[in-house]
Amino acid sequence: MSCRVTLFDIADALGISTGTVHRALHDHPGVNPMTRTRVLQMSKNMGYRPNMAARLLSKKKEFRVSVNTLKGTTSFWDGVRRGIEEEAAALGMHGADIQFRTFPSLGEGEEEAFEAAMAAESDGIIMFPSHPRSLRTRMRRASRSKIPLVCVSTDARDTGRLAVVSVDTVASGSLAADLMGRFLHRRGKVAMTLSALAITEHAEKLAGFQKTLKSLHPEISLLAPLEDHDVESEAYDKCSKLFSSHPDLAGIYVTTEASMPVVRAAQDAHVLDRLTIIATDLFPALIEQIRGGKVAATIYQRPHTQGRLAFRVLQEFLVYGRCPALRITLAPHLIMLGNLDFFLERQDSGGTRSRAADDMTSDFGLSNYD
Repeated sequence: MSCRVTLFDIADALGISTGTVHRALHDHPGVNPMTRTRVLQMSKNMGYRPNMAARLLSKKKEFRVSVNTLKGTTSFWDGVRRGIEEEAAALGMHGADIQFRTFPSLGEGEEEAFEAAMAAESDGIIMFPSHPRSLRTRMRRASRSKIPLVCVSTDARDTGRLAVVSVDTVASGSLAADLMGRFLHRRGKVAMTLSALAITEHAEKLAGFQKTLKSLHPEISLLAPLEDHDVESEAYDKCSKLFSSHPDLAGIYVTTEASMPVVRAAQDAHVLDRLTIIATDLFPALIEQIRGGKVAATIYQRPHTQGRLAFRVLQEFLVYGRCPALRITLAPHLIMLGNLDFFLERQDSGGTRSRAADDMTSDFGLSNYD
């Protein structure tokens, strides 16, 4: 997705105010004829085109944004969708036509959701590309049609997408590996579950986990990763076989929201009390496991902030033509028993919105906007 030239760019190039540029381009009175000529010539040289989406807004017409995300088995995707809605409201876009297209599982309904978004003539699409290869042709077609695509949670390279908003997945994997090594006193055998290696975020978590284990804890051995495709029954069955085949397994890193099937499989195999589990994200059932000492830690991916940033990126591009950094990454949050109550207090309904907004603003300020 090529970035539009904006009024800000023309103003910077000429060393004048954006207000002057706006008045010159729209033939308003009070602009020096020489300045008007300079503005018109510079806008032509830079390839400036009026932003049609901004014109729609000025005429009080709706933005149509399609949000294509996974249903999920926990609250992660609900948090992303809630963040999108709250950011639209915070930006004064209460009338934005946000159409949620939620597909039930990986590989099921994702392509249909994208086609529906295109057929609905969406002005922009926020999406979770769980199968980038199968979507690549469609995404490139959307990009050629000047429909900006913002990926959330995971990337889809070589598709023409505008940006990706996600937690730092390599840092997440590295953090989990260092924690695991310290919990196990730098010795033992560990495993890792993920949805699918074809999903960029999971491949990056694996890469970070492997690299950190090798560099900091070389005496820990890592088994081949288990792909559960976000299916709880598959996660349970594969982990049951894992625990049976490797009774000496010391730890497991669950990179997805499907941590409860892993816990149940460990409990049924009678290895839960001696197994170090590092999970991902946070939801009521997992909170109980952390309090009970069954799960050592979880790496929170900040879904609400991801949703808010994804919508902000799209809105800034459509309205102002501002181009974000190609990758906008958030630092993951580590939650353990020691800071669990503090974290939950921050998420309490009485203070969530103000704190979430402050949190998002600090991250957004580091996103390298052009």
